[in-house]
Amino acid sequence: MINQASLLNSGAILKKYKRGEFLFQEGSIARYYYQVHQGEVKMNNYNQEGKEYIQGIFTKEKSFGEPPLFADFKYPANAEAIVDSEVWQLPKEKFLKLLEENPDIHHKFTSTLALRLYYKAIMVSEISTQEPEHRILRILDYFKKNSEPGTTESNTYKVELTRQQLADLTGLRVETVIRSIKKLEQKGELFIKDRKVYR
Repeated sequence: MINQASLLNSGAILKKYKRGEFLFQEGSIARYYYQVHQGEVKMNNYNQEGKEYIQGIFTKEKSFGEPPLFADFKYPANAEAIVDSEVWQLPKEKFLKLLEENPDIHHKFTSTLALRLYYKAIMVSEISTQEPEHRILRILDYFKKNSEPGTTESNTYKVELTRQQLADLTGLRVETVIRSIKKLEQKGELFIKDRKVYR
Protein backbone atom coordinates (compact mmCIF):
# COMPACT_ATOMS: atom_id res chain seq x y z
CA MET A 1 0.00 0.00 0.00
CA ILE A 2 2.53 2.64 1.17
CA ASN A 3 6.07 2.07 -0.05
CA GLN A 4 8.79 1.33 2.48
CA ALA A 5 10.73 4.56 1.87
CA SER A 6 7.65 6.69 2.60
CA LEU A 7 6.93 4.71 5.75
CA LEU A 8 10.50 5.11 7.03
CA ASN A 9 10.57 8.83 6.17
CA SER A 10 7.34 9.30 8.11
CA GLY A 11 8.72 7.58 11.21
CA ALA A 12 7.28 4.06 10.93
CA ILE A 13 8.91 1.22 12.84
CA LEU A 14 8.94 -2.47 11.93
CA LYS A 15 7.59 -4.66 14.73
CA LYS A 16 7.71 -8.44 15.03
CA TYR A 17 4.71 -10.44 16.21
CA LYS A 18 4.62 -14.12 17.11
CA ARG A 19 1.92 -16.43 15.77
CA GLY A 20 -1.26 -15.90 17.83
CA GLU A 21 -0.11 -12.54 19.21
CA PHE A 22 -2.59 -9.67 19.12
CA LEU A 23 -1.61 -6.39 17.46
CA PHE A 24 -4.72 -4.78 18.91
CA GLN A 25 -7.96 -5.98 20.46
CA GLU A 26 -11.63 -5.20 19.98
CA GLY A 27 -12.60 -2.11 21.98
CA SER A 28 -9.11 -0.61 22.12
CA ILE A 29 -8.28 2.89 20.88
CA ALA A 30 -6.70 3.22 17.43
CA ARG A 31 -3.25 4.78 17.74
CA TYR A 32 -1.33 3.37 14.74
CA TYR A 33 -1.50 2.62 11.04
CA TYR A 34 -0.56 -1.02 10.38
CA GLN A 35 0.84 -2.56 7.18
CA VAL A 36 2.10 -6.12 6.78
CA HIS A 37 5.74 -6.35 5.73
CA GLN A 38 5.97 -10.12 6.05
CA GLY A 39 3.57 -12.81 7.28
CA GLU A 40 -0.21 -12.85 7.69
CA VAL A 41 -2.60 -11.04 10.01
CA LYS A 42 -6.31 -11.65 10.48
CA MET A 43 -8.98 -9.34 11.84
CA ASN A 44 -11.52 -11.32 13.82
CA ASN A 45 -14.22 -11.39 16.46
CA TYR A 46 -15.26 -14.12 18.90
CA ASN A 47 -18.88 -14.67 19.92
CA GLN A 48 -19.99 -15.56 23.46
CA GLU A 49 -19.43 -19.27 22.79
CA GLY A 50 -15.88 -18.55 21.61
CA LYS A 51 -16.58 -19.18 17.91
CA GLU A 52 -14.34 -17.10 15.69
CA TYR A 53 -15.54 -14.99 12.78
CA ILE A 54 -12.76 -13.72 10.50
CA GLN A 55 -13.39 -10.25 9.06
CA GLY A 56 -10.38 -10.38 6.73
CA ILE A 57 -6.90 -11.77 6.17
CA PHE A 58 -4.03 -9.43 5.28
CA THR A 59 -0.72 -10.37 3.69
CA LYS A 60 2.44 -8.62 2.44
CA GLU A 61 1.97 -4.88 1.74
CA LYS A 62 -1.70 -4.95 2.81
CA SER A 63 -2.87 -2.52 5.49
CA PHE A 64 -5.66 -3.06 8.01
CA GLY A 65 -7.56 -1.34 10.80
CA GLU A 66 -7.68 2.15 9.24
CA PRO A 67 -11.36 3.22 9.69
CA PRO A 68 -10.97 4.03 13.43
CA LEU A 69 -8.02 6.29 12.57
CA PHE A 70 -10.30 8.45 10.42
CA ALA A 71 -13.50 8.41 12.47
CA ASP A 72 -12.24 8.19 16.09
CA PHE A 73 -14.10 5.07 17.19
CA LYS A 74 -12.67 2.03 18.96
CA TYR A 75 -11.58 -1.06 17.06
CA PRO A 76 -14.62 -3.24 16.21
CA ALA A 77 -12.40 -6.35 15.90
CA ASN A 78 -9.08 -7.88 16.94
CA ALA A 79 -5.94 -8.08 14.81
CA GLU A 80 -4.02 -11.31 15.35
CA ALA A 81 -0.89 -12.72 13.70
CA ILE A 82 -1.68 -15.99 11.88
CA VAL A 83 2.03 -16.78 11.51
CA ASP A 84 5.17 -15.05 12.82
CA SER A 85 4.94 -11.65 11.12
CA GLU A 86 6.64 -8.29 10.69
CA VAL A 87 4.33 -5.28 10.55
CA TRP A 88 4.99 -1.60 9.91
CA GLN A 89 3.54 0.60 12.62
CA LEU A 90 3.09 4.36 12.09
CA PRO A 91 1.57 6.66 14.74
CA LYS A 92 -1.86 8.02 13.81
CA GLU A 93 -0.79 11.69 13.62
CA LYS A 94 2.13 10.88 11.31
CA PHE A 95 -0.09 8.67 9.14
CA LEU A 96 -2.68 11.43 8.69
CA LYS A 97 0.09 13.91 7.88
CA LEU A 98 1.51 11.49 5.29
CA LEU A 99 -1.90 11.31 3.60
CA GLU A 100 -2.29 15.11 3.59
CA GLU A 101 1.11 15.53 1.96
CA ASN A 102 0.61 12.72 -0.60
CA PRO A 103 -2.73 12.96 -2.47
CA ASP A 104 -1.88 9.90 -4.59
CA ILE A 105 -1.55 7.72 -1.47
CA HIS A 106 -4.71 9.29 -0.04
CA HIS A 107 -6.59 8.39 -3.23
CA LYS A 108 -5.32 4.79 -2.99
CA PHE A 109 -6.72 4.57 0.54
CA THR A 110 -10.09 5.91 -0.53
CA SER A 111 -10.26 3.25 -3.25
CA THR A 112 -9.15 0.49 -0.87
CA LEU A 113 -11.70 1.47 1.78
CA ALA A 114 -14.47 1.62 -0.84
CA LEU A 115 -13.59 -1.91 -2.02
CA ARG A 116 -13.65 -3.18 1.58
CA LEU A 117 -17.07 -1.62 2.14
CA TYR A 118 -18.29 -3.31 -1.03
CA TYR A 119 -16.90 -6.66 0.17
CA LYS A 120 -18.59 -6.26 3.57
CA ALA A 121 -21.94 -5.42 1.96
CA ILE A 122 -21.70 -8.45 -0.34
CA MET A 123 -20.69 -10.80 2.49
CA VAL A 124 -23.48 -9.64 4.81
CA SER A 125 -25.96 -10.39 2.05
CA GLU A 126 -24.32 -13.75 1.26
CA ILE A 127 -24.12 -14.94 4.86
CA SER A 128 -27.73 -14.08 5.62
CA THR A 129 -29.37 -15.49 2.48
CA GLN A 130 -27.23 -17.75 0.32
CA GLU A 131 -26.45 -21.47 0.29
CA PRO A 132 -23.05 -22.64 1.60
CA GLU A 133 -21.66 -23.47 -1.86
CA HIS A 134 -22.53 -20.01 -3.14
CA ARG A 135 -20.93 -18.34 -0.09
CA ILE A 136 -17.71 -20.29 -0.58
CA LEU A 137 -17.48 -19.43 -4.27
CA ARG A 138 -18.04 -15.74 -3.51
CA ILE A 139 -15.26 -15.62 -0.94
CA LEU A 140 -12.87 -17.56 -3.19
CA ASP A 141 -13.63 -15.26 -6.12
CA TYR A 142 -13.02 -12.23 -3.91
CA PHE A 143 -9.59 -13.54 -2.85
CA LYS A 144 -8.77 -14.54 -6.43
CA LYS A 145 -9.65 -11.07 -7.73
CA ASN A 146 -7.60 -9.37 -4.99
CA SER A 147 -4.61 -11.73 -5.07
CA GLU A 148 -1.08 -10.53 -5.69
CA PRO A 149 0.03 -10.50 -9.34
CA GLY A 150 1.70 -13.80 -10.17
CA THR A 151 -0.29 -15.84 -7.64
CA THR A 152 -2.72 -17.02 -10.31
CA GLU A 153 -1.38 -19.33 -12.96
CA SER A 154 -3.28 -19.50 -16.27
CA ASN A 155 -6.23 -17.92 -14.46
CA THR A 156 -6.22 -20.65 -11.79
CA TYR A 157 -6.07 -19.43 -8.20
CA LYS A 158 -4.48 -21.59 -5.48
CA VAL A 159 -6.45 -21.12 -2.26
CA GLU A 160 -4.06 -20.68 0.65
CA LEU A 161 -6.87 -20.59 3.22
CA THR A 162 -7.50 -23.60 5.44
CA ARG A 163 -10.95 -25.20 5.61
CA GLN A 164 -11.27 -23.71 9.11
CA GLN A 165 -10.43 -20.21 7.86
CA LEU A 166 -13.02 -20.56 5.08
CA ALA A 167 -15.57 -21.56 7.73
CA ASP A 168 -14.64 -18.57 9.90
CA LEU A 169 -14.87 -16.19 6.92
CA THR A 170 -18.28 -17.44 5.77
CA GLY A 171 -19.99 -18.18 9.08
CA LEU A 172 -20.23 -21.89 8.24
CA ARG A 173 -19.19 -24.99 10.16
CA VAL A 174 -15.94 -26.57 8.97
CA GLU A 175 -17.80 -29.83 8.17
CA THR A 176 -20.17 -27.86 5.90
CA VAL A 177 -17.20 -26.24 4.14
CA ILE A 178 -15.61 -29.66 3.49
CA ARG A 179 -18.88 -31.11 2.10
CA SER A 180 -19.51 -28.00 -0.02
CA ILE A 181 -16.00 -28.04 -1.49
CA LYS A 182 -16.49 -31.68 -2.53
CA LYS A 183 -19.81 -30.79 -4.19
CA LEU A 184 -18.23 -27.80 -5.95
CA GLU A 185 -15.46 -30.04 -7.23
CA GLN A 186 -18.05 -32.49 -8.62
CA LYS A 187 -19.75 -29.57 -10.39
CA GLY A 188 -16.44 -28.46 -11.91
CA GLU A 189 -16.43 -25.09 -10.09
CA LEU A 190 -13.04 -25.83 -8.51
CA PHE A 191 -10.57 -28.69 -8.22
CA ILE A 192 -8.43 -30.23 -5.50
CA LYS A 193 -4.81 -31.30 -5.95
CA ASP A 194 -2.62 -32.53 -3.09
CA ARG A 195 -5.36 -31.42 -0.64
CA LYS A 196 -5.13 -27.83 -1.95
CA VAL A 197 -8.17 -26.12 -3.47
CA TYR A 198 -7.87 -24.35 -6.84
CA ARG A 199 -10.46 -22.00 -8.37
